[in-house]
Amino acid sequence: MRLGIMQPYFFPYLGYLSLIEATDQWIVFDPVQYKRKAWVNRNRVLKGDGSWQYFRVPVAKHSRNTLIRDIQVSEGEDWRAKIFGQLIHYKKRAPYYAQVLDLLKEAFSEKEASITAINTKGLDLVCQYLGIAFEYKIYSEMELEHKEVKHPGEWAWRISEALGAKEYLNPPGGEAIFQPEQFNSSGIDLIYVKNRLTPYTQKGGEFEAGLSIVDALMFNSPEDALKLVQDYELIKA
Repeated sequence: MRLGIMQPYFFPYLGYLSLIEATDQWIVFDPVQYKRKAWVNRNRVLKGDGSWQYFRVPVAKHSRNTLIRDIQVSEGEDWRAKIFGQLIHYKKRAPYYAQVLDLLKEAFSEKEASITAINTKGLDLVCQYLGIAFEYKIYSEMELEHKEVKHPGEWAWRISEALGAKEYLNPPGGEAIFQPEQFNSSGIDLIYVKNRLTPYTQKGGEFEAGLSIVDALMFNSPEDALKLVQDYELIKA
């Protein structure tokens, strides 16, 4: 089994979807501290002038040490309408604006209480739209027993071990915290998935890489967007 484990990000960039596409089983990892300036409740899309902007889901007030699994969405403002307003400029130049807007409306159709629920639903809908199998479990709901984790880089190792994974896949950014010899000691191959982030037409100025998958879906058919997701290489640690 090829296993992927990531925090639930809000409509993440192409590389995150590449990781899902390359795995057999996915763990939505939510037992760690929420960080305000990370990607759990925000991401980036274009502005009408070709620069970029954040679009986000507001979260309720919480203590500094609150875990992602306990982060609740704030319903005190009409954030859905705000997001749709931020995306309206795509209507003039993005050929798949209507389809993507429908996808987002479905993603936001229910008043989900937690950011984990909203992000997981969004990922599931994007995968359905692209034809990617998304077999996932939410860590906080699994009651999974595994050996003690003594360092942040050991979570993936211990979870992979407990689930009997033969390969653990991660974006290249994980190189700094993982120790390949730990995975090897358990008979697990550590593999990095590197998306090439091939430029696509954004109908504007210079290409802006690393935006939310929402941007790629706006300008590409599901078939072409899937090709962008699949434009990656696997690098064994």
